[in-house]
Amino acid sequence: MEFCVQLSSDYPDKAYGGDRVYQDMLDQAQLADRLGFDAVSITEHHLVNCLMMPAPLTFAVKIAAHTQQIKILTSVVVLPLHDMRTYAGEVVVADIFCEGRLFLGVGRGAFKFEMERLGVPMEETRERFDESLDVLQALLTEEEVSWHGKHYQFEALTIMPRPVRPGGPPMMMAVMNPEGIYACTRRGFHIQTTPLSGNHQMLVDQVDAFNRAKTDMDGAGDGLTLSLSRVAHVAASDAERVRKNRAAYDYYCRFDNIYLGPGIVDAGMIRQIPRAQSAEELEKSLLICTPSEMVDRLGTYADLGIDRVIMNLNFGLESADTLEALQCFAEEVMPHFTDRPARIRAQTSPPSLQAVR
Repeated sequence: MEFCVQLSSDYPDKAYGGDRVYQDMLDQAQLADRLGFDAVSITEHHLVNCLMMPAPLTFAVKIAAHTQQIKILTSVVVLPLHDMRTYAGEVVVADIFCEGRLFLGVGRGAFKFEMERLGVPMEETRERFDESLDVLQALLTEEEVSWHGKHYQFEALTIMPRPVRPGGPPMMMAVMNPEGIYACTRRGFHIQTTPLSGNHQMLVDQVDAFNRAKTDMDGAGDGLTLSLSRVAHVAASDAERVRKNRAAYDYYCRFDNIYLGPGIVDAGMIRQIPRAQSAEELEKSLLICTPSEMVDRLGTYADLGIDRVIMNLNFGLESADTLEALQCFAEEVMPHFTDRPARIRAQTSPPSLQAVR
């Protein structure tokens, strides 16, 4: 089982500055690369300070320029917000600049506040996503593509440059419903999922749907992977566990507001609102624990056959906290699952965003 660091760009204080937020994310990507993590992942969200990344392909290219071998996943890009006729070319160029390390995770959009202020009614996101995905795949695989659908109508065109990899970078689908996982796997997509509430039976059903689909593909899906997204952090003591779980609870008070709640946003800052779930109940579903506890809890995922765990470590903690947790995780947890030792932390400081401007 492999591990991925989600560079989720949490921005709870405008005074901190966007340049410092993204420098923190770049530092994490470089450290993850040096320590032997499999991947980093990049969100796409606009107009809000939670999971804040309005330019994921740009950031993917930036990361590729400052790392050596780590995979770079978009997790996920929101297709209904883009015009596939131009976006397909951006994907091809990003894949070239990332030198084959880009995985294109795609989704339909989750925040009503964001989608509707950008002109996409939430009730249309499914149909817009489905057509956008079909258009994108056609443009990445064929020349002289014309289209006459509900949301796209255009005469024959060919995106340039042509993809270096046939069909473009591998695609990953964000989906939670087990039958949706089955259908997307059958179509040849890698899968990213999460049981948001921490419900174990839901996870079992998700994994079963993925495995059923691969079995029904008679070997054609053997290279497909299932990634599981979880909020996680390493805690060295009970006091640290309490502090980090408190930060995670505050984060979810903002996340719930924008995800399924009323979407109250004050000049880009998501308002923290009360949650129905208690802090104690939330803690049970998060991976915030000691290294030894982490090994035990991740063992359940390994036994189920999860290929990759995407860890969201950015939920309001100091950057130094997260860098230290990455180092600890690589040394004390990751070798139990990857059968390889952690690499030694590089002694030189990573180049800053300011230094390369």
